[in-house]
Amino acid sequence: MGINLIIAVTDWDWFDALRQQPNLSEVNFWAPSAVNFRALQPGEMFLFKLHAPRNMIAGGGIYAYSNILPCSLAWEAFQEANGARSAQEMRDRIARYRRASPSDRSDFDIGCRILTQPFFLDEPNWIAVPPSWSSNIVKFKTYNTDDAEGLLLWETVNARLEQWSQHGVAEAVARYGEPHLIRPRLGQGAFRVMVTDIYQRRCAITRERTLPALDAAHIRPYGDGGVHEANNGLLLRRDIHSLLDAGYVTVTPDYHFEVSGRIREEFENGRDYYALHGRLISLPEEVGKRPDVKALAWHNEHRFRG
Repeated sequence: MGINLIIAVTDWDWFDALRQQPNLSEVNFWAPSAVNFRALQPGEMFLFKLHAPRNMIAGGGIYAYSNILPCSLAWEAFQEANGARSAQEMRDRIARYRRASPSDRSDFDIGCRILTQPFFLDEPNWIAVPPSWSSNIVKFKTYNTDDAEGLLLWETVNARLEQWSQHGVAEAVARYGEPHLIRPRLGQGAFRVMVTDIYQRRCAITRERTLPALDAAHIRPYGDGGVHEANNGLLLRRDIHSLLDAGYVTVTPDYHFEVSGRIREEFENGRDYYALHGRLISLPEEVGKRPDVKALAWHNEHRFRG
């Protein structure tokens, strides 16, 4: 079975804003409406085609994940990797696409397609669309490497990436050879979105589901050897996230929530937190995405104030 690639239409403002940002590890290719995306599996290639008159493939990335988020939270997760300079600029663009009334202050739900290892080609290296591409396509078209046209597209993109890498712009995300999935390297934004979803948008401790009040917390911080992977994450109410980072609470390797006595000693408070002490946390259904016991043991030993 071949590998899928899609060519998706994007506007110049989004592309131009992103290509000027050095060392991007991920981008959010968002849609202004809340639509699900199922055209690719993680590790397949997502390519950007500019609107006419440019009408060329100018970049792409490796598909990692998709979901639907309020635009304010998409901004929090990805900031300028949304292809806008500010949250207001992003929201204004969404409102324009949705033809919303100027008085509409909704926090619009948008479709987010998260891409890692993004690349933005210089204009001389832009790629012509395949012959089967139709000018009336307004969203995207899927190709597969089992077909001659899809295989040629894969090989052409690989050739551009080899040339791009040799010029020192960035590491190529693919290599010559048989088409294959490319493991996405998740960034902070993808980590946040994925952890939010695998905990069903509820705090693992309190079951709070007010989404703006929740954070995706690293068990072992990225700066201390942790990774942006689901099993190094917990979805927590923001105050509990702060306490986890500061070592006043932890989760044991057998998934129980513990609260340090230091809260009472240092702040003469903490009654609401002590009421949660000993509680078994809520776990993701998928076993492989549950908190890594080694990461939990690290937090117990190196961060928890006991």
